[in-house]
Amino acid sequence: MLGRPLVLGLARGGVPMAVLIARHIDGDLDVTVARKIGAPRRPEFGIGAVAATGDPIFDDRSLARLGLTATDLAPDVTRERTEARRRITAYRGDRPSPQVRGRVVIVVDDGLATGVTARAAVRALRAAGPAHLALAVPVCTPEARDLLATETDAVLCLHCPPDFHAVGAYYDDFAQLTDADVHAALSAAAGG
Repeated sequence: MLGRPLVLGLARGGVPMAVLIARHIDGDLDVTVARKIGAPRRPEFGIGAVAATGDPIFDDRSLARLGLTATDLAPDVTRERTEARRRITAYRGDRPSPQVRGRVVIVVDDGLATGVTARAAVRALRAAGPAHLALAVPVCTPEARDLLATETDAVLCLHCPPDFHAVGAYYDDFAQLTDADVHAALSAAAGG
C-alpha cells in the first residue's frame, strides 16, 4: 500500500494550489523549494535552477548562446542553494522533511514557462525514490510540458497554449507571495 499521496507546493507560487489539491484528494501537504539561476544582468531569464539538494541543472542552449559554463555560475548556484535551504527551514521550522520513498508524490506549481525550476525540484525528489512522481500545473508551454514529461511519471497541465507568453498572463492576480504567505497557507491547511 502506498498510503496517502504527498502534495508538495513548489514554493512560493505553487503552495496555494497545492493546498487546494491536497485538500481535494485527502493528501499530505508540504513544500519543496528550487531556485532559478538567472542570466548575468538578466536575473528574470532562467538559465538554470537548483534545489536544496541534488545537482544544479542548466539549459545548455542558453549557456552556449550566452557564452557561459556551469563553472561560471558556481557562485550563483551556491547563493541560490543557500536560499532554498533557508526557505525550507522558514516553512518547515523543526518539522522533518516528509517521507518521499515509495509514495505517490505530486509537485504543484503555478505554471511553467521554461520549466527549469520545476525540473530541478522533480530531479531532487526523484532521487528520494517516490513510487510515482507527477507534476501538476494550471498552465505551461508545450516545450516545458514535454521536457517535464521526461523527468516525471505524469504532467498534469490544464492549459498548454501554443502562443504562451508568461505565467502571470493567465492570472487575474499574480502578486508575488512572501515567506509569510507560504507559512500562513501551510499553517491554515494543517489546522493551526
